[in-house]
Amino acid sequence: MSSSTTNKIDSNTPLLDRSDERVNHDSSIGDVVRSFVDRVKSGDLGSLPVVVGLIIIWSIFTAINPVFLSANNLVNLLFDSATVGIIALGIVCVLMLGEIDLSVGSLSGVGSALLGVLWVKQGLALPLAMALSLSFGACVGMAYAYLRTRFGMPSFVATLAGLLALLGFQLFLLGSTGSINLPYSSSLVDFGQLLIMPAWLSHSLALLPGIVFVFRGVQIRNKRMAMRLSAKSLNSILVKAVLMTVALEMIVMYLNQSRGVPWMFGLFLLLVIALNYALTRTKWGRYMFAVGGNVEAARRVGIKVERIYMSAFILCSTLATLGGMLAAARLASASQQAGTGDVNLNAIAAAVIGGTSLFGGRGSAWSALLGIIVIMSIANGLTLLNLSSAHRYMITGAVLAVAVIIDSLARQSRQSHGKA
Repeated sequence: MSSSTTNKIDSNTPLLDRSDERVNHDSSIGDVVRSFVDRVKSGDLGSLPVVVGLIIIWSIFTAINPVFLSANNLVNLLFDSATVGIIALGIVCVLMLGEIDLSVGSLSGVGSALLGVLWVKQGLALPLAMALSLSFGACVGMAYAYLRTRFGMPSFVATLAGLLALLGFQLFLLGSTGSINLPYSSSLVDFGQLLIMPAWLSHSLALLPGIVFVFRGVQIRNKRMAMRLSAKSLNSILVKAVLMTVALEMIVMYLNQSRGVPWMFGLFLLLVIALNYALTRTKWGRYMFAVGGNVEAARRVGIKVERIYMSAFILCSTLATLGGMLAAARLASASQQAGTGDVNLNAIAAAVIGGTSLFGGRGSAWSALLGIIVIMSIANGLTLLNLSSAHRYMITGAVLAVAVIIDSLARQSRQSHGKA
């Protein structure tokens, strides 16, 4: 019996004894493989394309320059991934609704400028300066959502106007000097440049995903068996958990050969886990998928669509502001160049490349993590090869185009499979 089967068992069927359980569940690994193949055929690719792409990218860069996969280089890659990754995490929220925010780069620049002005020039305490900056970002997202829900203004137009306005506001805040240096010895700059998790803590945290996987797997298994439905075997759950734990522990051990796991990347992971929980385990998350899938149907079943839009845009803008402040900490400076260049491109591309659909209704918090690692791997690898930014833009654009094509083909496959 397949693990994906949800047909009810006849009421006359006797309760499963131990031998029945063995017969039905020992083949679950083969069932998992068949179920995976069926999902791929139906267009449910999940993270498969980005994982395959990441393996190819890393293999090419390592073959050309073995320094790419050195522990020290990977630590630097994690530092660089965290700031834009947090911005991409907000982009996931609006893309899931079929919307877009083109101003996240400019807003991140304003966030860094506000931090510099409030903290350095005005002398406010760092926590208060950060709180005020985040509040400003939330207000910007609220304005976008209001324009979208009250006046029907497309988010493309609203956020494009916001991009220009925020860019001007950033220049105004920084004044004629064009930059504000952050205190180099401050805790924020240390967080952005130096702070690394202790080895014992990083190894301990690497154990948690496997433990949670076993706990959730057993919990779901027991519920399904209580309803007389097929369920994964304990062996299958334990094998997956062990493989996951071994892989994570090996990664942490390798990174600890250099400096270790950056705290800033740990913050990014924490935000990914929190958003993933919200999207998969809460009513708000179910409403996000419903509105992104069919906004009119969601409205008719009583979902407060305006509130969902408001929450998504506020999250996106707040995370963009936080990413900007962490980028300033990484550089120990808030300048006119902050948030410009390819920040918008990288944030949006990371969400799409990671698997979030441009058409709405499909996405995951993990897509921001996978996507930004792909983007930063390309940038890091080309830098090691001493190639110009022109090559990075062209390659990133090509990867983004391929990701959108795969998403479109998968969407068509799902639609044709559903009709069949």
